[in-house]
Amino acid sequence: MFAELSITSNFTFLTGASHPEEYMDRAATLGLSAIAIADTNTVAGIVRAWTEGETIRRQLRERAGLEARNGPIGPPAPDHLNHRRAHILTDVPRLVPAAKLALSDGLNLTALARTRQGWATLCRLLTTGRRRAPKGSCHLTLDDLMTGADGLELLLHPPAPTMPRGADEWLTQARRLTRRFAGQMHLLMAPQYDGQDMAHFDRTAELADRLDLPTLASATPIMHQGRRRRMADVLCAIRQGCRVDELGTQALANAEQRLRSETDMRRLLGPHAPAMDRAAQLAERCTFDLGQLRYEYPSEITGRETATERLARLAHEGLKWRYPYGAPDKVKRLLAHELDLIARLKYEPYFLTVRDIVAFARERGILCQGRGSAANSVVCYCLGVTSVSPEVGTMVFERFVSEARDEPPDIDVDFEHERREEVIQHIYDRYGRHRAGLCATVIHYRGKRAIREVGAAMGLSQDTIGALSSQLWGFFSSNGLERQRMQEIGLDPDDHRLTQTMDLIFEIIGFPRHLSQHVGGFIITEGRLDELVPIENATMENRTVICWDKDDIDALGILKVDVLSLGMLTCIRKGLDLIAQHHGERHSLATLPPEDAGTYDMLCRADSIGVFQVESRAQMNFLPRMKPRCFYDLVIEVAIIRPGPIQGDMVHPYIRRRNGEEEEVNFPSDELGAVLGKTLGVPLFQEQAMQIAIVGAGFTPEQADRLRRSLATFKKHGNVSEFRTLFMRGMRNNGYDEDFAERCFSQIEGFGSYGFPESHAASFALLVYASAWIKHHHPGIFACALLNSQPMGFYAPAQIVRDAREHGVTVRPICINTSFWDNVMEPDEEGGLALRLGFRQIKGISEEDATWIAAGRGNGYHSVHDLWRRAGLDPATIARLAEADVFQGTAISRRQALWDAKALSARKPLPLFANSLEDELIAEPAALLPDMTEGEEVVEDYVAMRLTLRRHPVALLRHILTP
Repeated sequence: MFAELSITSNFTFLTGASHPEEYMDRAATLGLSAIAIADTNTVAGIVRAWTEGETIRRQLRERAGLEARNGPIGPPAPDHLNHRRAHILTDVPRLVPAAKLALSDGLNLTALARTRQGWATLCRLLTTGRRRAPKGSCHLTLDDLMTGADGLELLLHPPAPTMPRGADEWLTQARRLTRRFAGQMHLLMAPQYDGQDMAHFDRTAELADRLDLPTLASATPIMHQGRRRRMADVLCAIRQGCRVDELGTQALANAEQRLRSETDMRRLLGPHAPAMDRAAQLAERCTFDLGQLRYEYPSEITGRETATERLARLAHEGLKWRYPYGAPDKVKRLLAHELDLIARLKYEPYFLTVRDIVAFARERGILCQGRGSAANSVVCYCLGVTSVSPEVGTMVFERFVSEARDEPPDIDVDFEHERREEVIQHIYDRYGRHRAGLCATVIHYRGKRAIREVGAAMGLSQDTIGALSSQLWGFFSSNGLERQRMQEIGLDPDDHRLTQTMDLIFEIIGFPRHLSQHVGGFIITEGRLDELVPIENATMENRTVICWDKDDIDALGILKVDVLSLGMLTCIRKGLDLIAQHHGERHSLATLPPEDAGTYDMLCRADSIGVFQVESRAQMNFLPRMKPRCFYDLVIEVAIIRPGPIQGDMVHPYIRRRNGEEEEVNFPSDELGAVLGKTLGVPLFQEQAMQIAIVGAGFTPEQADRLRRSLATFKKHGNVSEFRTLFMRGMRNNGYDEDFAERCFSQIEGFGSYGFPESHAASFALLVYASAWIKHHHPGIFACALLNSQPMGFYAPAQIVRDAREHGVTVRPICINTSFWDNVMEPDEEGGLALRLGFRQIKGISEEDATWIAAGRGNGYHSVHDLWRRAGLDPATIARLAEADVFQGTAISRRQALWDAKALSARKPLPLFANSLEDELIAEPAALLPDMTEGEEVVEDYVAMRLTLRRHPVALLRHILTP
């Protein structure tokens, strides 16, 4: 048996030409005993290879079960189990976790994790190199490696045959390593594929004798099959910033550097074949498997109590807080049931970690709201993680935490978008950067980037690249490049270079391009996180990330806490603060008056500009048809106007049934009636898709969970269709009609684009209700809070201000003597409140400038020069204020203020000589400036503030418009 222990995947960005999964699949086909994905200074791709191996093992078990029941079966169909595999496998190679260490001293080594300690050592090494370098780089030295390599096996790469005078220096450094790590090292024997490999092998064997190291064979593949040679050259050209035909000797001479079988390697190595046996023996000694990684929760969250005791105490305290007059018996039973299930699964520390993060936010006055499956949970409601009472919906806790699925819970917490960084830095401060880090997000090649970079590498002109890009429908789409479409844009689809380029563009789609940081998924551990996974710097200051994305950590069972941001929470918190300030009423998300008829009346009129989630034109068109009258109607409203339900043709049937335009819905079985009854026979939520599969098609919990994952929102590689055969067979076996089964699967498949979970919809519906309630009862305060939370939402400030005025709100202009940075509410002449616009509405004005204006104001500014002298602003800033007409309250016109600001700019005086400048200005004769027309004023308002309180621009032209 042969083990390939030095593979380069496409997670060595712009170098490797094959996915880790492809290597694992190919290795299984070739019958290799083990492989090691050893990307340069990273382990970002190895979980994908490990997951593929586990998938193959599961498929083999399923196949064995089918054969045990039905007898021998042939190769699986392309859409069965795995569409990439149409052959029969009997065994799966083991994955040896590894990385190629490229040291700045000139040495290259492949480091294999022999034990769990070896994995920790490798992660610490990579963390050291990554943390001292900018994002995307790694700076490791020989001295870093010399500090220790416990549990590692090191494969030293020999120097390149063309290596110049540095060979002696390389030999000196190599001897340092061999003396330090005797017994842990091999010298890698790899072919160069240049027709002189036997001579290379002889020189490598001679070098091994000089270093007293055994040799170990590897093909050092950069692709799983030879057909990827063109892709390898294109990636090299992108990396070098040149065209493929300019690569010269950097291009591959042939397609030989691929994953090879044992027979191939023995033929290549000839008398040096024993080096292959040493590779297999070393792989057997490397017993560590990624499945052995165990996630441990932080222990400081429990204090002197056990985790179970603390969670129970906090939950019961929260029950009294949520229900001051006593909780219903149903809620008490639910709480006891949930606590018991959490204890059995030992998830208490996870809930306590989330609770402590939420408690910190509450202490700081940061509004937050849990979503995801947390909306199903009485425990989360009592801990303050969510404000959605579980009594509202009909969901059950087992869809959140389940013994059958044995998967970790999912709690996402949204925080105010302006203050989320406070929460993130609190997590780093509390747990330390060696124990906390953000998940990565893998940025893949999509349509436009693939066309741009591959097209440039293949030598296409920028005009051609632009024409191809213009045919993409959406950012993630690669459709629309059909033959006819190419002819329409003036391209010849039969052109050889263009045909090659299009093939490569489609092939590179899905290749990883680089790593970015997740929007807020945090991993927090009890021990050192950098012994679980390497940590590196993010581009953003004071952020550190791990190299695995959320799918990787899900595969390994590592829990994350999603610390997300939401602009509407900022708006709601500011709105509730203004209500408390001006009306003395204190509300929270959980204590807003429920089921307010006036609020629902407003939504039924589609009066929803600025209201969370229902402000789009599609939602505003649907609201009068939906006529929401209760909270669960809002849950439906949030979920139904989504690509999934729309593409699955679920919207119109639902609304017709709701409005009584269709006859009563009949279900083929009582079981499906229980699943679809509350949504009138139309599956609107991901949970319902899972239940249809379980109840109707007989899916196991594991299969239903795989279906749920394939329905995940924003999934970049939708693979719902691979379940089609299994689903149709199950529905047929359970006696359902073929047409009904087809219709069900078509609706489920619609979720592949975008399916909304019911738990998410319930959390978002609460924010819909809260924002709508504030808008209905306090429209001025709502507009003020919305403006102070920009940028966010669908609508520009001009539309928000116009909508507020249509609701009877008095909106006052920005004034140099009364405005502040934020928009504020101030008393009006009738005893109500008026909205005073703030300096934040002016383009080019900073919060610091506004602070200086307010600090130096005193009894008010009397002139432009007075503002300059007392506030210390520079003339350019004063000119921007003048352009926004902020001096109109001092009887200084916009033009006059601009004239005075330009005078300051022309003389550039120092404040020390302010009095002498004032004398100059008094002595200067007054300029007779013409008044601006109303049209000019409106134009300048939009230039300076993007809004106007004067007439609408069209009103100035209405008299010349034909009816």
